[in-house]
Amino acid sequence: MSESSKVPAADQTLAILTHLAAQRGPVPAATIAHALGLPRSTVYHLLAVMQERGFVVHLPEERRYGLGIAAFELSSGFSRQQPLARLGRPLVATLVDRLGESGHLAVLHGRDVLYLVEERAPRRPSLVTDVGVRLPAHLTATGRAMLAVLPPAQLRALYPDRSAFATRHPSGEGSADAAEWSYGRLKRVLADARSSGAAHEDGEVTPGLASVGAAVVDHLGWPAAAIAVTFSNETAPEREDEIAPAVRDAAATLSRRIRGVR
Repeated sequence: MSESSKVPAADQTLAILTHLAAQRGPVPAATIAHALGLPRSTVYHLLAVMQERGFVVHLPEERRYGLGIAAFELSSGFSRQQPLARLGRPLVATLVDRLGESGHLAVLHGRDVLYLVEERAPRRPSLVTDVGVRLPAHLTATGRAMLAVLPPAQLRALYPDRSAFATRHPSGEGSADAAEWSYGRLKRVLADARSSGAAHEDGEVTPGLASVGAAVVDHLGWPAAAIAVTFSNETAPEREDEIAPAVRDAAATLSRRIRGVR
């Protein structure tokens, strides 16, 4: 017997909240019952309790239910407590100790990545990926890893035309000239990341350095973060064969942890 089957009401309540969170807008109770395979009477009863506690709102004119303020406050609490950084930091530190290269964890913020964790390996050069730094997502291994798991419509909305592709080296140093980028090129780069399970960049953030990153996904399959390791591109591709699997494993572990999976 699974743990959730011992407390069916709790499992059903969480299933309803998860279902509502995945919808584009409020939905009828009958739709929820059908999608989850639950009796309508059970769904109505649980919705009434969640409505009383503020976790759902009822739109009587539309006969639909949506997430309430209390659910939003849970999301805000998640941000305040910084669980991604807390859960990810020891995993990144373990990667750094194991590989002898610097590592970091970042989240997607619009078309940028925002770095939450940076662990620098001894005797390795300083990086631009300090905590709090933002960089164009399409140029970074962490950004590419996260963009690669976005739905096509969401990706296209982020990059509607060439003006969306920022640059770090306007003088032409490296290979990150914005003029070289297009939506077609981005799709090819992301297709490579999906096929290998890891994203790569070489000299596009900092000349002479390469990175490998992998996405951390939430329970809906959306990118919650990404973990990456940076190393001298003089040692690539030899080091990539060792680094890529380790980064993928760390990202998979963090994915399980943020979903509460043991």
